[in-house]
Amino acid sequence: MWIADHWNDYEVIDCSKGEKLERWGDFFLIRPDPQVIWDVPKTHRGWTHPNGHYHRSAKGGGQWEFFNLPQQWSVNYRGLTFNLKPFSFKHTGLFPEQAVNWDWFGSLIHQENRPIKVLNLFAYTGGATLAAAKAGAAVTHVDASKGMVSWAKENAKSSGLEKAPIRWIVDDCVKFAEREIRRGSRYDAVIMDPPSYGRGPKGEIWKIEDAIHPLVKLCAGLLSDAPLFFLINSYTTGLAPSVLAYMLSLELTPNYKGAVSAGEIGLPVSQTGLTLPCGASGRWSLS
Repeated sequence: MWIADHWNDYEVIDCSKGEKLERWGDFFLIRPDPQVIWDVPKTHRGWTHPNGHYHRSAKGGGQWEFFNLPQQWSVNYRGLTFNLKPFSFKHTGLFPEQAVNWDWFGSLIHQENRPIKVLNLFAYTGGATLAAAKAGAAVTHVDASKGMVSWAKENAKSSGLEKAPIRWIVDDCVKFAEREIRRGSRYDAVIMDPPSYGRGPKGEIWKIEDAIHPLVKLCAGLLSDAPLFFLINSYTTGLAPSVLAYMLSLELTPNYKGAVSAGEIGLPVSQTGLTLPCGASGRWSLS
């Protein structure tokens, strides 16, 4: 398992009965987590004195309950600043477990003595975009949500990266990649974090089981002659890390060799010393 264990401003304190208790900077949140199927005593004071608690509904979805939580605040990670705000379906605008991937590809970019162009698809609020830009890459950030791209720009400004070579694109990720193929565009690295399910601007249905391999194959055609890395993230239950590795091996190793690895990503839990699994990643790199 790859563990994001270098945070100072974020912490999973404890988890029990389908929920996790987290510290985001100075604030404590309780949020649901389907991985937490164990039932242990909730002894930390944060369980009874949180700043925010997202309550799941038996009918699906849920709602926030707030206790002295600001509308927006920020956390820092290795020189990057992320603006947070609780919004729909339990989210805050950041997935802290992804820091383990930021560190991995940031090191690869930093070590290269050449310009690196990165394509970040389903780029959300820009965590990976900013990590790549800080490491020295030129990044094309693509997300279908105008609001998410605006939020990512705010994070870039807060991180002192407003003048970094980042191209902000509001578009359907698959259609953008198809147009880039026709334009003859090439990238040295690809990052993608596709949703389990979604709809395009014209009602197109995205189901990751049907669409992920065609997208990987499409994006492999966007790689330069000397690509550096390819990263796939997934939060889809039942999609094993080895499936991500298999697709990368099919589409990249025949032309570029390199190394493929895959695994769960996770966060340390302070109260128990154990690790909470948070998703899966598949990695290909040239070395």
